Amino acid sequence: MKYFLLPFLTSSFLFSSNISLQYKGIEVTHTYLNNEKEKFIIEREIAKDCINIGISPEYFTEQNIRNNTSNKCKKTIITSTGIIQPLYINDKIKTVAELEVLDFILNKSSKEPQSYALVDSRKSSWFNQATIPSAINIPFEDLKFDEDFKEEFLEAYENLNVKIIDLEKNIYDFTNAKTIISFCNGSWCPISTKAIEYLLSIGYPAEKIMWYRGGMAEWNALSMTVTKELKN
Repeated sequence: MKYFLLPFLTSSFLFSSNISLQYKGIEVTHTYLNNEKEKFIIEREIAKDCINIGISPEYFTEQNIRNNTSNKCKKTIITSTGIIQPLYINDKIKTVAELEVLDFILNKSSKEPQSYALVDSRKSSWFNQATIPSAINIPFEDLKFDEDFKEEFLEAYENLNVKIIDLEKNIYDFTNAKTIISFCNGSWCPISTKAIEYLLSIGYPAEKIMWYRGGMAEWNALSMTVTKELKN
């Protein structure tokens, strides 16, 4: 028992610390695509009206939610869109959830942005509407070379710290590639899956890629902080 006590206590402490992040909040600086910067506190933004909602089968009936629950405490989503993704992309890519994303932002991407990045794989229009504060935008389409969008292609790999050695032969230098968490719209969204699969196909180290399967749908459902819409 003595041999296992210290690792158990250590892991328990780390787990409890992760859970507390949603309430303590994480201060980050977000850079919009127009290069404007804004500070955010990432946390669960729960309205006072919602704090004392009971947890019971009766309370969570559709009729009760519709008639007796404040709109501040409800989220509206479209349920028929997309293709549900599996829990794991493969046996090498780690799937993470909200607490792991918070821990990554606090201890990795915010402290060492040259080595770590939270990557929004959606198109820029989605990113401009709302994203997780401190995320960078690398649309899946920009990972594949297109002569008409060469600048975006080069910027994508620069943001990943990947050197392009020979484009025609698909040779890249991943020596200093960032460790990333990729996400898109939700568990029904294939964009981040495709982005990860493509990066793997060109040699990006699997141990440097993680996947936030829940994406923006789960992030919003839990009332986590998002960025403001970027107006043109």
